[in-house]
Amino acid sequence: MEPITFTAKKPMFPNEISVDFGLQLVGSLPVHSLTTMPMLPWVVAEVRRLSGQSSKKEPATRQVRLWVSPSGLKCEPEPGKSQQWDPLICSSIFECKPQHVHKLIHNSHDPSYFACLIREDAAHRQSICYVFKADDQTKVPEIISSIRQAGKIARQEELRCPSEFDDTFAKKFEVLFCGRVTVAHKKAPPALIDECIEKFNHVSCNQRADWDRAPEPRRPMRKSFSQPGLRSLAFRKEFQDASLRSGSFFSSFEENDIENHLISGHNIVQPTDIEENRTMLFTIGQSEVYLISPDTKKIALEKNFKEISFCSQGIRHVDHFGFICRESSGGGGFHFVCYVFQCTNEALVDEIMMTLKQAFTVAAVQQTAKAPAQLCEGCPLQALHKLCERIEGMNSSKTKLELQKHLTTLTNQEQATIFEEVQKLRPRSEQRENELIISFLRCLYEEKQKEHIHVGEMKQASQIAAENIGSELPASATRFRLDMLKNKAKRSLTESLESILSRGNKAKGLQEHSTSVDLDSSVSSTLSNISKEPSVGDKEALPISESSFKLLGSSDDLSSDSEGHFTEEPASLSPQQTFRRRANTLSHFPVGCPELPEPTQGSPGVSQRKLMRYHSVSTETPHERKDLESKANHVGDSGGTPVKTRRHSWRQQIFLRVATPQKACDSPGRYEDYSELGELPPRSPLEPVCEDGPFGPVPEEKKKTSRELRELWKKAILQQILLLRMEKENQKLQASENDLLNKRLKLDYEEITPCLKEVTTVWEKMLSTPGRSKIKFDMEKMHSAVGQGVPRHHRGEIWKFLAEQFHLKHPFPSKQQPKDVPYKELLKQLTSQQHAILIDLGRTFPTHPYFSAQLGAGQLSLYNILKAYSLLDQEVGYCQGLSFVAGILLLHMSEEEAFKMLKFLMFDMGLRKQYRPDMIILQIQMYQLSRLLHDYHRDLYDHLEEHEIGPSLYAAPWFLTVFASQFPLGFVARVFDMIFLQGSEVIFKVALSLLGSHKPLILQHENLETIVDFIKNTLPNLGLVQMEKTINQVFEMDIAKQLQAYEVEYHVLQEELIDSSPLSDNQRMDKLEKTNSSLRKQNLDLLEQLQMANGRIQSLEATVEKLLTSESKLKQAMLALELERSALLQVVEELRRQPAEPGTREPDCTQPEASGD
Repeated sequence: MEPITFTAKKPMFPNEISVDFGLQLVGSLPVHSLTTMPMLPWVVAEVRRLSGQSSKKEPATRQVRLWVSPSGLKCEPEPGKSQQWDPLICSSIFECKPQHVHKLIHNSHDPSYFACLIREDAAHRQSICYVFKADDQTKVPEIISSIRQAGKIARQEELRCPSEFDDTFAKKFEVLFCGRVTVAHKKAPPALIDECIEKFNHVSCNQRADWDRAPEPRRPMRKSFSQPGLRSLAFRKEFQDASLRSGSFFSSFEENDIENHLISGHNIVQPTDIEENRTMLFTIGQSEVYLISPDTKKIALEKNFKEISFCSQGIRHVDHFGFICRESSGGGGFHFVCYVFQCTNEALVDEIMMTLKQAFTVAAVQQTAKAPAQLCEGCPLQALHKLCERIEGMNSSKTKLELQKHLTTLTNQEQATIFEEVQKLRPRSEQRENELIISFLRCLYEEKQKEHIHVGEMKQASQIAAENIGSELPASATRFRLDMLKNKAKRSLTESLESILSRGNKAKGLQEHSTSVDLDSSVSSTLSNISKEPSVGDKEALPISESSFKLLGSSDDLSSDSEGHFTEEPASLSPQQTFRRRANTLSHFPVGCPELPEPTQGSPGVSQRKLMRYHSVSTETPHERKDLESKANHVGDSGGTPVKTRRHSWRQQIFLRVATPQKACDSPGRYEDYSELGELPPRSPLEPVCEDGPFGPVPEEKKKTSRELRELWKKAILQQILLLRMEKENQKLQASENDLLNKRLKLDYEEITPCLKEVTTVWEKMLSTPGRSKIKFDMEKMHSAVGQGVPRHHRGEIWKFLAEQFHLKHPFPSKQQPKDVPYKELLKQLTSQQHAILIDLGRTFPTHPYFSAQLGAGQLSLYNILKAYSLLDQEVGYCQGLSFVAGILLLHMSEEEAFKMLKFLMFDMGLRKQYRPDMIILQIQMYQLSRLLHDYHRDLYDHLEEHEIGPSLYAAPWFLTVFASQFPLGFVARVFDMIFLQGSEVIFKVALSLLGSHKPLILQHENLETIVDFIKNTLPNLGLVQMEKTINQVFEMDIAKQLQAYEVEYHVLQEELIDSSPLSDNQRMDKLEKTNSSLRKQNLDLLEQLQMANGRIQSLEATVEKLLTSESKLKQAMLALELERSALLQVVEELRRQPAEPGTREPDCTQPEASGD
């Protein structure tokens, strides 16, 4: 038996930067998740005490290795130098995400120890405190910093929104997007979907009329709070309220993608445009709903479960469904919109509704588990927290007194129990006694915390119930309400003092500032005890009231729609109470406050210069002095005339611009403040005196003439046109760059036959031939070119060229040609094969970068092709293996061209037969392959038969996927080259060549498992030389006659088997019917082939007739030419015989010319 080896110190996260530390694990202790920082030192002391007790029997501290990485925190034992690593003993102690470490403590009195509090079970609010000891105490700060940094990175990764859709466990459905309707409320009646469909039909019919006339005010959808029935579901209020308090994970969906499908002009009812492709992939993730457009390859709509409030199925239109979600409006608010979709049938809608219900339920459970723990003043652990805060830093005797005081607040039974438990352990010192008391108090309060109801969660159903709840609260709740009243009184007193003291002089202002800081520190110290959370990373925003919600103008929260608010929340403060405006820093508009007292007059001890400087800094609370008041009254006594702006020096102008931030609008208060500075002469000799505006000097602008304005407009228009042209050019460049990158991504595979430059030149010459689709090329030349290689970047165009040549050689297609439906029209329809197609998308070339992204551009394009073919060929629909064939085509050409080539392969090249539902042709192909092995490789055939290995065990994927599912892409591309040239019999040639070339290796295996494993796994990984050798063998093989003979042989054997088998009448009838149906199909195929042959014969006969007629015409022309030649020869002879007389020679020569004329 071979020994099992393990890698002991392999990093847990190899792809990330991880650090490891050698430590001693002192011990661990399960605690409540509400454990705060003041409690942790006592928990650490308890862990160390328990470790010391166990060390008497066996050592509790052990050497461990702590791995820290952004992906996880892992602690595992570290074996000694002589000890071997044992997986049964050295298992991991704990493993968690770094963001789950929500407390870290390092004691300065004992710097070698540190502890971390890890959240283990959020549902049961359970945490575990691990205490470590470092051999080198200087390493402890580094360890704590590494853990914090890893948690920070992990939290950033969680909050980062993914750029593309990536949800492995999502369920996908194809739907037809019908449109959206603006509704009045987040809940709706069950008949909402039917009403929406009727409105869509009405709007679509009257679309032109609605565009012509002005939009009439429409009545909104009726409000209804009907309970969802069997065909509808809604969120639970608890999950809705809890989820709305936290921020949305996604920002907003791409509105433009949805707007492209909607008919504009209606604010409430917006149906989609029927002329466009409205099919979408409705994807239900773990916490989101996506609407992905296969047309644009983008996410058209994404909604978090928090934003969806209602889902329903149509009552009359059972194949429709929809959901209501929240959307932000332009004015900063939000409204509710109902999206309506159509499916292929009712069963699919039922499945979608069931999936939504399950997803909502799981998300609600996860949201409840992730909800951060809260503390109120009535919590038992809050009392322990305050106690630990009070005794923090005290010596043991004072701590003991405080603990005794606290024990008096417990019941007699609880006091007696704690006293007895402490006395049993017999503490030797006061410190040990204090640790024991805190330990027992912690256990007691943790038990109470499990049954505790928070103050904010108490339902105020009636006054009697509120009184009963109040009577059950401990005394600390009453003290909490008293503290709240004190805090409110302090706040009101602070604001009053601020309003009074802000109108004093500078010395008083400084004194007021120090006083307000002290008051704020006291208030903040009180509030910090109330609002302290158990961890820094789990803080939750305080709930705010409805009035403050409106003031903040938030549009991302639906808390205003909830029926009840928390009225007695301890930390619910209005914005004015929480954040007050700080005085003497920034300029603000003067706010009228009638209840504030009148400002006091300035102190005579303050000089005028200081008053002037003070007002230049702050214009919020202008001081009223007698001399300035008289000046202001003197200037403004003319019946409400506006105050004139004063002239300032250039230094004062610079000072005012720096000290007073400029705002977009002017206020009268600013004019008053500047008027108090008085009229001063300018001090700058370089700048003339000018009238100043509220923010400094205003330059005088000359009025432009109409010609100048016209030139400016002309220049602006030309610049805008130039900018638009540049943007268009940039878009074209970006598109071409994206196409180039996309092509490189597609052709990311290794070529097995390197194509030489001479061969590439031959192909480019044939491809660039003008009118090539009507010119027949030499078959031998194309065979030679394909055999020498096909350039990868021209392969798609060469496949189209070979298809054109096939159509030229076979001008009469078979009757199996489908209807000529445009590809875009097929994409607008829904297919019933969507489930099978969507499942196979992730299985098709999962390692190729173009198809690896889930629902990326590659998978969506592949989905479109397979969907269109399933709608075009209803008999075949979709079959496993088609995705690989379409994927190979899609890697070398565009989406629509790949669909056309898929039609060519299926209907013209004969691949369609093997994908029929009965799979009879596939059985015939398996028989043909067996017969080829029997005739060409008899010893291999006998070896496979001896181990009962039929070709269906290994060769069925070869035929259904054309070798694409198991072999390298370079090899598969060469197989497709030959298929486009020679037809589907190439698959037999390649299979026979592969098995024959590896025959010695197959014969070495002696059992079924190893033989099948070799053929399936080892055989596809053959080298480049062997691949090229296989391709060369295929070009030399000719097995067409054998394949036809084997097919006839199969049918004859099948008939004999039916006749000789002793079966019952029913079985015999069934077999005869099946045989009859198969024979009918074969007869139809033979009839089609016969019709094709007749068509070819007729075309040949017509060609022969044309040639015969042309031949007869040529014969007649030849006879005429011969007669003309003989006549000319006779004329020449006559001319030679005439005597050479000078007088009569000229007329004799001219006479025949005249007669000829």
